[in-house]
Amino acid sequence: MENKKIEKKRVGYIYDPIYLKHDTGLGHPESVVRLLAIESAVEPLKASLVSIPPIAVSESILRLVHSQEHIDKVQEASKSGTSLDPDTVCSQDSYAAAVTAVGAGVVAIDGIKKGLIDRAFCAVRPPGHHATPTVAMGFCLFNNIAIAARYAQTQGYKRVMIIDFDVHHGNGTQDTFWEDDTVYYFGSHQAFIFPGTGAEKEIGAGKGEGYTSNHPMMPDSGDGELLEIYKEALPKALSFFKPDILLVSAGYDLHESDPLASLNITTEGIRQMVRVILDQADIPAVFFLEGGYDVTALGKNVKVTLEEMFS
Repeated sequence: MENKKIEKKRVGYIYDPIYLKHDTGLGHPESVVRLLAIESAVEPLKASLVSIPPIAVSESILRLVHSQEHIDKVQEASKSGTSLDPDTVCSQDSYAAAVTAVGAGVVAIDGIKKGLIDRAFCAVRPPGHHATPTVAMGFCLFNNIAIAARYAQTQGYKRVMIIDFDVHHGNGTQDTFWEDDTVYYFGSHQAFIFPGTGAEKEIGAGKGEGYTSNHPMMPDSGDGELLEIYKEALPKALSFFKPDILLVSAGYDLHESDPLASLNITTEGIRQMVRVILDQADIPAVFFLEGGYDVTALGKNVKVTLEEMFS
């Protein structure tokens, strides 16, 4: 019996030095060294990746999710270099970095739509999944993945599934699509930590009821508990929703080394989780960097993610 040749997926990698200009100050966990570590770790894969430069999006793209008041507030905070809250810092280049982080998702979807790539990884900062339509918080200025979901819908991907495996619940993304039955939010996270949302009973409302699925894990949970979520609950959600495209909030602070959380997930556990996610549905997939604050582990974890995305 002949072995079927598995065609290698074309994986886009989206990064720009502008992301390094978002200056969060001395001692802030969400710093430039995160992306420098990723760039160094994925260097051996660069020849196999399709490098795509991001764009700086216009306000009309930001308004797919955010209020004009929110956009103006971030712009003003960036101009003056003032923080939006004690954790959510703006420097003079933060607005430029943030609109280009949003732009990574836009060019990833465009690249998939044009048939240039099958999947993409957006190595961006600032991260996005805590930003609500009206509030910047948790290191996040604009919600990169939520805007990408809305943009994908303008390009014909009507049913969008968002998977969020960051150790902190993606409250901003959940809020955005709370009453929406065209975007399904599936999240796993550590229970009882920032931002305090993401209970199992949070399932959406109105026509969006049943289109939000949260899977909190107790502190010290490991690979077994994580993989059970993705092997047992995710297939049911995918079978129910039947998405056209998959967007993933890839937060690597679930790793055992992370200083901001207390799960015991290994790099091999992350690799297996990514494999399970990608094997569930042969549809386009775009990953967006969220958390991950042990920089050595972050580089390794992004590298194993990219390696799995090729097949």
